[in-house]
Amino acid sequence: MKIVLAAYGSRGDVEPFAAVGREMLRRGHDVCMAVPPNMVGFVESAGLAGIAYGPQPAAFQSDSLKWFFGGCPPGPGVGDLDRDMNNRNPLGAMVEVMEHVARAWADWGEALTTLADGADLILTGKAAQGLAANVAEYHGIPLAVLHFFPGGRSRAAGILGGIIKDAEEGQRRALGLPEATGSFESLEIHAYDELCFPEMATQSRGGRSFVGALTLELPTDADDEVLSWTAAGTPPIYFGFGNNVQLPSPAETIAAISRACAELGERALICAGASDFSGIRPFDNVKAVGAVNHGAIFPACRAVVHHGGAGTTAAGMRAGIPTLILWFSLEDQPMWAAAVERLEVGAGRAFSASTVASLVGDLRSVLTPQCVTRAREVAARMTKPAQSAAATADLLEEAAV
Repeated sequence: MKIVLAAYGSRGDVEPFAAVGREMLRRGHDVCMAVPPNMVGFVESAGLAGIAYGPQPAAFQSDSLKWFFGGCPPGPGVGDLDRDMNNRNPLGAMVEVMEHVARAWADWGEALTTLADGADLILTGKAAQGLAANVAEYHGIPLAVLHFFPGGRSRAAGILGGIIKDAEEGQRRALGLPEATGSFESLEIHAYDELCFPEMATQSRGGRSFVGALTLELPTDADDEVLSWTAAGTPPIYFGFGNNVQLPSPAETIAAISRACAELGERALICAGASDFSGIRPFDNVKAVGAVNHGAIFPACRAVVHHGGAGTTAAGMRAGIPTLILWFSLEDQPMWAAAVERLEVGAGRAFSASTVASLVGDLRSVLTPQCVTRAREVAARMTKPAQSAAATADLLEEAAV
């Protein structure tokens, strides 16, 4: 069968779809990966055919837009749109955001309509669920939606409900569809383990399935060097804040991490992510690198400290090591921080509320024998990556029949 996987955002948003696509391709299906222009190379490196879909995500990466959509405090202006917004009144900034989102939604809808011609099923995320539902209805094919955390619409979708609704209604008119009378039936696939949110089981309804986190676990050029470094001393504490977060002051952050780890007698492995670590003075107890394969590196670490993305949280839990989440966004990251605390495998707090003293205290709390033991126990109950991809592919094959 032919399946269209439409994903948008950073690598953390796209990789789960690529994991599904690779499994579907392995089973002999025709897979079309629709991704942001800057993610085409990534999905091709996973052996998939990537097609550019929608505007360049850089258009959404200004500090003001990231604050609006994700809850991070705005910083100095970056980019023409951001500088313009920071120099204008809030109403003008809101108009700018609304116009920007309207253009993006229109681009996504038009592109997806073309890509889905002749397809047997569409798989998308919840951000574009309404647009994808219209396309699925137009082509008369099933729709499946991948969820990375519990909940309905995203924070941005809730705030921009009116403009998104207008875009979806305009798309229906352009496709010749009647006015929507209700939500389009879709298969809900929850790409996380049910044990993370046990209350979801009691609220379960038809069409919802839990498959566990989806990841490719692709090797990187730095993996061998990092593993050699970890083996040459005590297991380090991993620090990483994702591909969507630019640290306000990388030099100060690295210095604070070094001080906290030195006080505890620990080493730190820090991944740059979206931040620029060039020109920052080195510390004896710190190794700074670019991207690493979490599946290979995390088991060699004592604990993992990160921003609270769904994929990184799952990788840390699967590795059986304690987690400290220092969250940035109000979307899902505090939810994951609460989950690791509830499971007693870690702790969490806002990155903006963190100090060297709080970091020392938080690390002490997650490195206790009780937390270490509990992390290993929970890891044994986590779905393995290959099982997650296979379960998702099974569901898609069943839905497309």
